[in-house]
Amino acid sequence: MKQINIGGVPEHFNLAWYLGLKNGEYKDAGINLRWKDYFGGTGAMNKGLRDGDIDMAVILTEGIIKDIIAGNKSKIVQVFVESPLIWGIHVASKSDYNTIESLRSTKAAISRYGSGSHLMAYVNAKNNNWDLEKDLDFEVIKNLDGAVEGLTEGKADYFMWEKFTTKPLVDNGTFRRIGNCPSPWPCFVIAVREEFLKTNKEDVKTILDIVNATTSEFKDIPSIDRMIANRYEQELEDVQEWLSLTEWSQENISEATIKKVQDQLFDLNIIQEKWSYKNLVAEL
Repeated sequence: MKQINIGGVPEHFNLAWYLGLKNGEYKDAGINLRWKDYFGGTGAMNKGLRDGDIDMAVILTEGIIKDIIAGNKSKIVQVFVESPLIWGIHVASKSDYNTIESLRSTKAAISRYGSGSHLMAYVNAKNNNWDLEKDLDFEVIKNLDGAVEGLTEGKADYFMWEKFTTKPLVDNGTFRRIGNCPSPWPCFVIAVREEFLKTNKEDVKTILDIVNATTSEFKDIPSIDRMIANRYEQELEDVQEWLSLTEWSQENISEATIKKVQDQLFDLNIIQEKWSYKNLVAEL
């Protein structure tokens, strides 16, 4: 049985993968799919793809496009979540900052350079007409636990992360959320290392077929809201709101979306050149 390694964030978006693994669907298809949680997010997954630690990743759209252009020899093979990611903008509960504008020229906590929390800080800055060179400063905190420590101890002033994942930290008084910043594109895609894809295309298609069968019916799974609430320690009403806002995809990313992401990243000076669709995306 062929072992294939895949990485993703340990968040509710990826429950469909867990269900398929739990039910033995990949093994039934002759694939030993091994899931690895990446608490450090997109930056850590990009490193995992580059180093060959994982063959596939469920990863933020903007993060993988930036890293492919920077030398990550991987390709996007499908959109996983079609809807935007809603990034909450968080400060420590006792912070003096109460508005997004008050955060201008302060320090943002980011998991690592090139991560979603890093790139979306630029999107938020542009949305608010900040000076991208003068009004942004960063403190690397690695993961969510690092953000709690960094904001509480004053090493950084604000932190952007998916708002439903951080909601329990808002509810318990660790963070205050002072605004939201939705990503302007589909949030998660599935990427595969080029070298692996060359010789394992049929296995990748099989994996996608299995997870797509789950996501296409995900919201109809009995008591799925309670399952998510229990597994990810979230309030039921928050999970129900998240489900109402989230749409999965079973299609590849469009040329229009690739153009939109690259145009934005280029305008923000995050990428220095734009690549053709075929150099970023693989058609299976």
